Amino acid sequence: MKKWMACTIAAALAVGAAGCGSGDGGKSAEAPKAGSDAPNTQQGPTKFSISMRTLNFDYVEKAANLNDDKWVKELEKKTNTDLDIRLVPHADFEKKMVQMFATGDIPDVVQAGAGTSGKELAGSVQAGIFLELNDLLKQYAPNLLKAIPQAAWDEVTLNGKIYAIPEFISQPSRRATWVREDLMKKAGITKDPKTVDEYLDMLRAFKKIGVEHPFMGRQDFKYADIFFGAYDVYPYLSQFEVVDGKVQPKFFDSENMQKALQTYKTMFDEGLINKEFATINPTNFKNIILSGKAGMWEMNAQELLQWETQLKQSVPDAKIKIIPSPVGPDGKGGGYLYSSGARAYFINSKIDKSKIPGILKFFDWQVTEEADKWFDLTLPIEPKTDAEVSEQRYLSGFLHMVKDDAYRKQILNATEPGKELVKTFETILPNEGRGGIEFDPVLAAMQKNTDIAPLSDTAPPVLIAHMVKMVYGKEPISDWPRAIEEWKSKGGNDVLKEANERFQSKSGYKLRGPEAQKWK
Repeated sequence: MKKWMACTIAAALAVGAAGCGSGDGGKSAEAPKAGSDAPNTQQGPTKFSISMRTLNFDYVEKAANLNDDKWVKELEKKTNTDLDIRLVPHADFEKKMVQMFATGDIPDVVQAGAGTSGKELAGSVQAGIFLELNDLLKQYAPNLLKAIPQAAWDEVTLNGKIYAIPEFISQPSRRATWVREDLMKKAGITKDPKTVDEYLDMLRAFKKIGVEHPFMGRQDFKYADIFFGAYDVYPYLSQFEVVDGKVQPKFFDSENMQKALQTYKTMFDEGLINKEFATINPTNFKNIILSGKAGMWEMNAQELLQWETQLKQSVPDAKIKIIPSPVGPDGKGGGYLYSSGARAYFINSKIDKSKIPGILKFFDWQVTEEADKWFDLTLPIEPKTDAEVSEQRYLSGFLHMVKDDAYRKQILNATEPGKELVKTFETILPNEGRGGIEFDPVLAAMQKNTDIAPLSDTAPPVLIAHMVKMVYGKEPISDWPRAIEEWKSKGGNDVLKEANERFQSKSGYKLRGPEAQKWK
């Protein structure tokens, strides 16, 4: 465990032991153990605090006090609760979470990633900060056990014990390739491209008709990485593979990594990708697209109708569609496959026991048909303005904490465009996506040096620096093997050693996607 992580947990436990961890003024009782007496149900609304990441939701980040929001008040009425929502800034999420555990000011419920060893949790699950939920779920939350797939429960289970309530993802290939269908027609493109070369030809056709950004790039290749998928070389956390009996990251495939980098360099040299892509942040990325200046980009498929609504304010005749992602030499492609869990909700083990039934029932209600209809259909299903889009996304996406986060069936099935998008989830996305081996808990060797550690959808910093320089022509792409050696020298060799030890012991890793099952 990293020194800072160990110190974090030591501090958290020290403060928690003093009774300050549950946000209830030090009146917490010990958490119930398996087989103990059931918690007493609180009289009246269950009052509890909950930390939640802002997730770049405009409605959330612009709110003066979310706890006074009308929709929060309505949710409280429907669930007999009194919420104290504590927002964690999206951009500083990991840093703020670590600070939270270090100070011991831990709310009753903590929202984090769907796992037990994420960086933001700072080893807190293993340190006993959170409540074991197995028996409590059976008693107070039967709907959750019925609605949430086992694979999602597995994401928040450690040594057979469930430590969180996961938001789940039924379609792991959720990122998609988006294209302006109206621009395709204008450019005379009558057939969807399939191969990388066909995609490049489409982008060239966009440039010829005056599209400013044929392919919309973004900082760190985030939501702009689909050509790495074509060559199956995503340099991400879940993208390890077995080659000649040894586990290694997919970016070790120098031949295909160089082909992918050359694709981006070709786009850069020909003006098919914005020249400043390496500094384009998420806000500018979206604003440029919604101004009508981009021809193709990547985004989560479920957001298509909302983006199209906003785009039409600038370009009334604009039409967006999702097409199969570019395929590489093996005839496959697509984004990296998500885990079966999205976010998850952990309950503080120092909580007043009387709160537990009400909290679990709060989450249990969220997977009912009544909840689905309220979250999804209360507001207009076809919002027309930015404000309406923002409010609908907030109610159905942010406040609806436990749901299938792949797509919103209630909203989509209410309109013909929505039904068409459902078909995309049923016909295009299941046929693409890149899986691999993911180590959970995260390899200790990676935690020792963040420069070599990838995230779920971001390459290790040491590699990003080379990738950008190679696309910009500042380094030869043929030097990629040297980038690999630098990664190894900075701790990558220890990563390889630990990864192979785990794989040989058949523990501490997950196989993501059907292709990875061959390594069982």
